[in-house]
Order: sequence, then structure tokens, then C-alpha cells
Amino acid sequence: MENFIELYKEETKELLNDVQDTLLELEERPDDRDLIDRVFRAMHNMKGNGAMFGFDNISAFTHDIETVYDKVRDGELAITSELINLTLEACDQINLMLLKPGADLGKQQEKVDQILREFAKLLPDKAGKKSPQKSTVLQKSGVEEKKQTLYLIHFVPPHDLFLSGTNPVLLLRELLDLGQGTVIAHNDKLPPFSEFDPQKCYLYWTIILSTSRDIRAIQDVFIFVEDESEIQIKEISSHGDFSAADFDRVKEKLKQSDQLSFKEICQLFDAKVEEISLQEKEIIGKKAALQQKEGKKDSVDKRHSQESEQTSGIRVSSEKLDNLINLVGELVTIQSSLTQQVLKNSDSQYLLIAEELERLTAGLRDIAMEIRLIPVGTLFSKYRRLVRDLSRSLGKEIKLEFEGGETELDKTIIDRLGDPLVHLIRNSIDHGIEPPEIREQNGKPRQGTIRIAAFQSGADVTIQISDDGKGMDPKMIHARAAEKGLVPENMPMSTSEILQLIFKPGFSTAEKVSDVSGRGVGMDVVRKNVEDLRGTVTVESQLGKGTTISLRLPLTLGIIDGLVIKTGGERFVLPISVVQDCQEFHIQENVQFKHRDILEIRGEVIPFIRLREHFSIGGKLPPIEHLVIAFVNDQKIGIVVDEIEGEHQIVIKSLGKLYRRVEGISGATILGNGAVALILDAGKLIEIAEREEFAAVQNL
Repeated sequence: MENFIELYKEETKELLNDVQDTLLELEERPDDRDLIDRVFRAMHNMKGNGAMFGFDNISAFTHDIETVYDKVRDGELAITSELINLTLEACDQINLMLLKPGADLGKQQEKVDQILREFAKLLPDKAGKKSPQKSTVLQKSGVEEKKQTLYLIHFVPPHDLFLSGTNPVLLLRELLDLGQGTVIAHNDKLPPFSEFDPQKCYLYWTIILSTSRDIRAIQDVFIFVEDESEIQIKEISSHGDFSAADFDRVKEKLKQSDQLSFKEICQLFDAKVEEISLQEKEIIGKKAALQQKEGKKDSVDKRHSQESEQTSGIRVSSEKLDNLINLVGELVTIQSSLTQQVLKNSDSQYLLIAEELERLTAGLRDIAMEIRLIPVGTLFSKYRRLVRDLSRSLGKEIKLEFEGGETELDKTIIDRLGDPLVHLIRNSIDHGIEPPEIREQNGKPRQGTIRIAAFQSGADVTIQISDDGKGMDPKMIHARAAEKGLVPENMPMSTSEILQLIFKPGFSTAEKVSDVSGRGVGMDVVRKNVEDLRGTVTVESQLGKGTTISLRLPLTLGIIDGLVIKTGGERFVLPISVVQDCQEFHIQENVQFKHRDILEIRGEVIPFIRLREHFSIGGKLPPIEHLVIAFVNDQKIGIVVDEIEGEHQIVIKSLGKLYRRVEGISGATILGNGAVALILDAGKLIEIAEREEFAAVQNL
């Protein structure tokens, strides 16, 4: 049962995210019936699942909200900004009830009651006369005044219904909540007692229901089981004068015919009306909505395509995927070791086998990593709420745009990108986008734009957060950094180097501390988190035009292509993604300039460090040293090594507690020959070189 509860929590979080996205779209298109239906169905799902898995407080709460949106669907209530705000607040409350089901129940219920009272104020007068604190009140309000319709419903669930955690009794009770009705159970499919399996469902039901609700309300009851069940609905009578005596007579006929088929039961009533299955009704409804909205589209094909997508996907825990990647990584290491041994021994008998194993291992590795890839659009969509709420609190008008949401990235990276992107978006809203009045004075539209884009860039993925705000002033940034003692005041720096100062710990341009920014934390956290993912951060800005911050990230964290280098018998690895060039290094090219070791390559001055000196590695210098040029965060650095062994696919291993604080090292790997190699952090090596230069300048 615990597994089912965790599954419910996960699905409810997804539903809440979908509801929030839909509400923000609905705010822009309040008359879009498809969006209204999506909110209604999501609330219906949360209600049904909540009752099924013991979250009765969520079930009751969402039931009332669902009823409000049913009135919106019926045209009794209009979509307003107030309704959107209240529903978003309700989503926050549901999320709190989900994460902390037993925490401070009194306060939770008080907040729930407050939200329901606010919902009741939005309802029509006749619906708002009764207290909204009971879930039945909102539903029953005004029902008796509508025309009653009599429906005959046939429900045949699959035998394995119980295995999905579905209780058919709850579905039948929910049907009867729609009006007045009776239920007849059919037991003709019961097997002999010796063959009876208590985990299987052998009963099926016929229900006669008199209700003022339309057929959509009946369909929504079966939303969880419609694909696996046989469900038929028939309208028997829509006469408003259908009396209680008529209703009792029909129920009596139904009880006397519990062994008849649904078709034979329908013939008893001699009703000349349309018989509809739930699936057919769904297709017809979607087709009509799409044709009205787009003019022409065949939604039947769309539905079939959606069904095939749903049936072709399965839900797998992240832990299982991590284990798969680890095992594939071990296999890559073993395969590399085997290949090296075969080549070393020049054994042609096993060479073909080793090559075939290498091909299969590469294919398995690619598939395993692709399984972990998910569209970054799943990450982007949740920021619409952040931009909406924060821009309103700051009195700004901001539009959020997305591009490249289909670009895929490792799930682990996406999960850990949440906080960095929040910092960047908050800074764009607070520091970047100007108030509407100032934008107008500067000849800009009142509404600012924040754009989040993702695209493939070689073996990496780049995510850009850009705004059309006031941009950054390099002079002010340099002056503020010098004021805080982050750089020497007389130290000359390029514009690119100055912009990188915003990532220094403690740096802030805010004049005063607020709830949004100004505490000197945030951008340094962004850089650290991104670098922990082996990514890089760069900044581009034009004063008066806007700022773009780019995060360049690897597709996956587990297995990478690396360049193996060697110094004094020790092997190191540089990720191929940061390697720009390799060449011989001649000592006479070494020049001391501004307290840094630099050299000139193709007219460009590049600082460099010697790994031998940095890590205090002994040994004899080779006749010819080699230089590897790495490009990170818009900066280049040369790394002088003894030897370049070549490119290899490596499996990244975390360092132990004793070695995690070693600067310039981000991890380790085991090579095919069994040797351990440390993975270099080029970004950190650049920071070390800058820090040493800063210290030298300060000592002058």
C-alpha cells in the first residue's frame, strides 16, 4: 500500500503542475473550453485518487473546487482573475496537505475553510446561500431547479480491477451523488466456488439515475477505468414531469431483469434515443471542440495517438535508473579493459569478439542514457507561476516566453537545476526588467519579456535566460566589487571578466535588502550548482537593452568522453567538452606578465598552469611538454602536462570525503587498464589562477 501512496503523491504533484500551467493559460484565454475542462478533470482525478488512498481531506477539498469549475463549464460562473488567484492558492494548499498530511491539522483545516468561503463568494447568489464548508453543499446548490434526465448506465469492469487499487463501490456511490438512482448487481459471471479468486472482480452493474447533470458528469465518474471497462450510457427520458411514481416503476422493472443483457434492459423502456459509449462520446466531444477552435482537425486520430503514447510508456523510479547507469558504467570499464588486453596480446582470435562487444556496449550505453533524458520543457513550465506572482508583487508587467522545450537533458541534471534557474529568473525580474513607467520613458513596451530557451550545442545543452531590461553597467559592477574588496580597484579587466564578478560570493548591486534580492547570495550559488553538474555559466549584457545568462550543461552525468593526460606518472582526465586545442609547449614561450604565467597563441594571450607544480608531482621533465587549452566561462586557460594519451570514454566516480575539498578535482574514474585517474575541474583551475594573481596584486 505504501507504494501506491507514493505513486498517488507523485501523480498528484504532476496534476498540480498541470493545473497551474492551465490556469495561467486560462487567464489569457478565459473562454477556452478545453482549458476549463482540463482544470475540472484534474480536480476530479485528485478527488477520486485522494479518496482511494486515504487522503480524505484532499478529496473533500478538491470535490468542492471541482464543483465550482463544473458551474464554470455550465456557464453559471465566469473565469475571472479572482477565481484564478483563488484556485492557485488552493493548489498551494493541496500541495501542503500532500507533503505534510499530519502536520498541524487544525491550521490546515482553517486554511481550507477560508479558501472555500472565498470560493462561495464567487458563486451565484442561490448557490452562495449555504455554507461552503461541506462538500455536498456546493454540489447540491440549485440542482433541484433544473430539468431532470433519466439515464441507464451499464458498467462492466475488467476482472483485474482490484489490482489497480480501484474500489467499484466508491464509483457507484459517486454516481448516486449526482442525483436519485438505484443500482442492480449482476452475478451471472460468478465462477464455481472452487475456481473463485478473491482478487478478481466478477460482478457488473446496471444503474438507473435521475439527475439534473449532463452526460459529461457521468463520464467523469469513470475517468479512471474507462479504457479497461465496458461502459454504456443511454438517455431514457428528459421530460421534466418524470414523476416519483414513474421512477419507482422503472426501478422495479430493473430489479426484475437483473439477468438480462443491457440491450434487453434498454428494450424494456422502448426508448428511441441515442446509445453512446464513453469512448465514443469522448471522441465526438473532442472532435467538435477542435473543429470549432481550429476549423478542421480529426481528433479521432489524435486520441488514438495519445492512447498509444500512454500505453507505450511506463513509470520507473529514479533509483532504478541510477542503478542501471551504474551497471552500464561498470560494463563500459570492463569492456575497455578487455579491448586493451586483446590489443596488447595481438590475439586475432578474440579481436572480432572484442569489437562486437564494444559495439553492443556502446549501444547499451546510449540507450541507458537516453532513458534518463526528458524534455527540459517539464522544468520550464513551473516558472510561469513564479514570474506571474513576483511581477505582480513588484508592480511590473512581464511576459514569459519559452523556446526549445523539446530539448532533452538528463533527469538528474533537470532536478538539480531548479534552484539555479529560480535565482536567475528572480534576478531578471528584480534587477533586469524596469517598471512599466520607466520602460515607456525609454521608448520600450510597458510589458517586459523574459525568455527561456534551450538548444543542443555539440555534445552539451545550453539553457539561456534573457531579458529585455536595463542590462548591466560594467563600470558600476567593477566599482561595487572593488568596494567590497573582491578585486583590486586598480586592476584592469575586460568587460567579460567584469561581468563574471556577479558570481563572486557576497556580490550584490541591490541598494537595499528585500524579499527578492540584496543579501549577497544567489548568483554564487548558481555558479556553484552549475559547476557541480560539470557545467559552465556565461554572461552577456548590453546597457539599456538586456542581459542573457547561458548555462552550458552536459547531456548526462554518469558517462562522458574525456581526454586522458599524464604528468609525472599520474593520469588526469579533462572532459572533451572543455578542450579547445592541444599542442607542444616550449619553455621559451613562457612569459611572466601581471604576475601570471602567460603565452601567446595565434595572437591571443592565454594564462597557463603546470599540473606538476600545482599538485606537487615529482619526476623528471620530459624533453617535450604538451599544452592543453581549456575554454570555460568565456575564459581560456592552458594546462601544461607531460603527455597526452588520447580520448577515452570514462565513468565518473565520486570522491571520498577526504578528497572532496581538493581544489581543481571534480571526480575520479577507473581506466581500462585498471589505473585510477582524477578528473580535472577546469573552471576551478581558472579561479585558482585568478586568486593567485589577485593576491600578488594586493601584495604590491
